[in-house]
This record gives sequence, C-alpha cells and structure tokens, in this order.
Amino acid sequence: MTESIHYKILRKIKKARRGALFFPDSFTGIATPKTAAKTLERLVQSGELVRVAKGIYTRPRIDPVIGVTYPDIEEISSALARRDKARIVSTGSYALYKLGLTTQVPLNVVFYTDGSARKVTIGNQVITFKRAAPKNLAALGSISKLAIQALRTIGKDNVTPEQIHKIRTLLKDENEWHLEHDLKLAPDWIRRLLSK
Repeated sequence: MTESIHYKILRKIKKARRGALFFPDSFTGIATPKTAAKTLERLVQSGELVRVAKGIYTRPRIDPVIGVTYPDIEEISSALARRDKARIVSTGSYALYKLGLTTQVPLNVVFYTDGSARKVTIGNQVITFKRAAPKNLAALGSISKLAIQALRTIGKDNVTPEQIHKIRTLLKDENEWHLEHDLKLAPDWIRRLLSK
C-alpha cells in the first residue's frame, strides 16, 4: 500500500530540525501547494505543527528551561527570503535594535527586498517587505549594511557621538573588504562619518 500524502509530509517535517519553518510549497514532489496547505492545517489541528502566520508553519523547539519556543523575526524573514530567492536588508528601528542602539523590539519590522512586496503578521508584530532599488540591497557586510540603514533612520542631524562610537566599535568586527565596498554605496554623509 502506498504511503499517503499526509504521512509523507509528516515524515519530511519530522526529519527536519525542530524550529524549522514550512510553507505549502516546501513539499513539491509530494503534493501540490493546495494539497500541502490542507495537510499542514490538519497537522496544526492535531497538534503536530503550529501556524506561525498565514501559510507559515513550524514544529516548535522545546527548551529544557523555558519550554516551547517559536522562530523569531530573523528566522522567519530569512526563511521567506530563501524560499523566494530574494535578498533582504533590515531597515529602520529593526536595524537600530539589531545593532544594540535601542533595546525596544519594534512591532513593525521593515525589510528592503528585491522579492515580492508583502506584509506578514505574526501575533502582534508585522513584517513588511518593501521593494527597494538594487543599490539598497547591494551591501555585503552583515554589520556595515545594518550600520548604514540605522544611520539613515537616525538622520544626519540627529546622530549622537555615542551612537557613532557604538557603530564604529561594532564595525571593527566587519570584514574590511566588505566595509570598503559598502561605504561606496552609502550616502556621502554616512561615508564621511564611518570612514574616519
């Protein structure tokens, strides 16, 4: 007897690490996205999976101390980018948060992308993917691209010496070639600020 689509999907899910994210189109070769979506919803009802957002599912991690944990904004946005074969760059208050320039986790997180523009609601948080010019996505350094976006958010006339010092300290860990490349893409005032 051939194994049902339900069990093939469940087996693939159980083979993946806990905390991995799944989409209806994660199961090509097993089922159509429409059939996979119905199966995923049934797995949510049976308690095998949790629906993180519309069309996004996970088998939660279980931490021995804090219990059940769910994927964070970073994991979800990265999984969506991989699925769509798109580049993303954190912007605004989320870039500030990731650099440690603010401790407040923003409720609205914005990423520039060369993929589809969309909004994904996760609980009380919203991830917005905004189409952006290729130049805004061309930065290579993980720290320098955040620094550029954070400074853009703060603004030329509002940046404090403390913020500049913090960013320069963080950039010491950036790949030198990446930093050099990324500064060429930055607005002139940011380039002058970070080149010193």
